[in-house]
Amino acid sequence: MDLQKINVKIFAEPPHRAALTDFIDLFHGWIQETDGIYHDVADYSHMQDGPGILLVAENANVSIDESSNRRGLLFSQKNPLNGSNREKLVSALRAALEHCRRLENETRLKGSIRFSGNEVAVAINDRLRAPNTEDTFNEVRPDIEAVARQLFGGAAFTVHRDADARKRFNVTLRTAQKLDARTLLENLQASEETRG
Repeated sequence: MDLQKINVKIFAEPPHRAALTDFIDLFHGWIQETDGIYHDVADYSHMQDGPGILLVAENANVSIDESSNRRGLLFSQKNPLNGSNREKLVSALRAALEHCRRLENETRLKGSIRFSGNEVAVAINDRLRAPNTEDTFNEVRPDIEAVARQLFGGAAFTVHRDADARKRFNVTLRTAQKLDARTLLENLQASEETRG
């Protein structure tokens, strides 16, 4: 199975001191500061439990997502990725965590958002390629577990699949270890350096 269109959500730690609309001007600033990486901002702040504020790029979308009444950064890979499924999962996780760290260090937000490293949601936005079935889960589980071991630095973790057939294939990775976005990113980088 060739995993593509990988979505990763890293959850924000409550309380949410930044208003959702604060990210509109911030993301417009990112567009102006980059050379064509980001293209547009979509405002869904009027929708309760919705997609929040969306930053559109060619390769991926980044949003401050409020679905399931849980704020987080949602990274949605659009363009095809090369490599093994493990490499693609690591690439999407790394990109999501890099955006989390950028927001945490964003002076315009004045430290008003922090991301937890205890829980990460991963979904595949392609029902044809990865239907939400037990067969799909069994096929990709070894790769997901290997990446979770890297991500959580060897700490004990669980992998939970949401079996609701109305939803896309998705899993939630959880650990009881107290971690943050910086640590998760360092764990991925250290693991890649060890392999390299």
